[in-house]
Amino acid sequence: MATQIRPNTVKLIAKLLHPLAENGVLTIPEEREIIAHLTYLAQKGEELPVIMPKLIDQKEAAEMLGIGFSNFKKLEKSNAFPFKRRMVGTSVRYRNADIIKFILSEDPSEINI
Repeated sequence: MATQIRPNTVKLIAKLLHPLAENGVLTIPEEREIIAHLTYLAQKGEELPVIMPKLIDQKEAAEMLGIGFSNFKKLEKSNAFPFKRRMVGTSVRYRNADIIKFILSEDPSEINI
C-alpha cells in the first residue's frame, strides 16, 4: 500500500526548494514543476497525467477551457490566463500542457477570470 503525501509535506518541500531556486541550484521552472507534481499527487493521490506536448490555436484552447472563442479572446486580451501565447510566424499558439495545468490548478491566485 502506497503512503499518501500530505499537503503540509508539499508546503515543507516547497519551502526547502525555494532557496535552492533563488540561488540557481534549481531553475525556477524546475521548482514550479516539482511543486505542481507534488501538489497534484497530494490532492488527487495520483500523478499528473502525462501529456503529449503540442501547440494549439486559439479555437482549440477555448474548446479545452470550455468557453466560447470570442470570450477566450476577450479574457486573453485582459491577461486573465497565466499561460502565455507563442508566436509561430504570424500565428498565435498555446502550449496544451500549460492550459491543462491551468485547468487542474486549484489555486485561486492563478485564476484571474
